[in-house]
Amino acid sequence: MQAKRLFVSLEPPASIAEALVRLDPRLPGVRWTAAEQFHLTLAFLGKVPAEAEERLRDQLLGIQFTSFFLPLRGIGTFPRKGRPKIVWLGVGRGHPHLFQLHKRVTDAALAAGIEPDLRPWHPSIQRAGCQDVAMQSIQPFLRADEEFDAGLVRIDSFRLKSSWLTPAGSVYTIELIVPAAAA
Repeated sequence: MQAKRLFVSLEPPASIAEALVRLDPRLPGVRWTAAEQFHLTLAFLGKVPAEAEERLRDQLLGIQFTSFFLPLRGIGTFPRKGRPKIVWLGVGRGHPHLFQLHKRVTDAALAAGIEPDLRPWHPSIQRAGCQDVAMQSIQPFLRADEEFDAGLVRIDSFRLKSSWLTPAGSVYTIELIVPAAAA
């Protein structure tokens, strides 16, 4: 079996995806993410061989967490200065359940012998990718929607997904869904 490009994510409900789709000012050079691709990455794992994926599945299934509510609010860009590369929807400020789940997923990957991306983690949902876009051209949109509030989202599972890169963008496949523990 081939190695798969894997990541672990949280999925917003369809109502949030619909609200995000409406935030499209149709700016040149900005490629808006399709609603079915919205996700918050808990851990990017890169190319993972099949045997390591099996160990990872076992580790992820061992993660115990209870469902929680996550605030989705604020629009911004990475990087914050210079030419933007990504337009994102944020998750409010300092959410302990989210950071605890991120740590458990990262620990599970390490226990499976996979080194996840260990750069500082900035939880967000990617709304768009930018190609040669000046900050000045996207600034009016950011100012108008910087306080966008999608409300609270109930998180009751996370997913292991594979990603295949195509000229039209990434194609995602759900490999595993891990539900929250029953209350």
